[in-house]
Amino acid sequence: MTTNSIPRPPLAAQRRDCERLTSPSNLPAGDRRPALVLLASPRPTTVPAVLLAAARILQVNGLWQGDFIPDPMDRKMTSPHASRPMSIVAAIRCAVAGDPHRESQLADTAIGYVALSLDDEPAWADAFSLRAHVDNWGDELGRSADAAVALLERLATTSERAA
Repeated sequence: MTTNSIPRPPLAAQRRDCERLTSPSNLPAGDRRPALVLLASPRPTTVPAVLLAAARILQVNGLWQGDFIPDPMDRKMTSPHASRPMSIVAAIRCAVAGDPHRESQLADTAIGYVALSLDDEPAWADAFSLRAHVDNWGDELGRSADAAVALLERLATTSERAA
């Protein structure tokens, strides 16, 4: 008698049992367990969503008066630029692109919307002048992060309040 005469289950049944036991969402007893899946949060695609995202960034990181962020050349600080206090313009850029230095059309549109919504008008309507106008508003002595967050939230929800 040879060992080949021992009856074995079909190969398809063996695969199913093996898959059931080795599936990453199954425990050895065959019970299911939840699997944690982390999805990247989508970037905002509208001006109101950008303004709300920038308000959250300023609320968490704080408002920086001066350049876009403290120590932009990393001479003293080693933390990522997106986790430092930042200006309103930098927060809007960070909300759109994930980096306070990266420019984009949506960020420029949101910055222009903020600049044209402030009490005084910017001197010129080019992108540089609009950014400078928003930066000057944020750099006023005594301006707090709460005031910048309130401005961005108010501008983001203007259309909702009007309806």
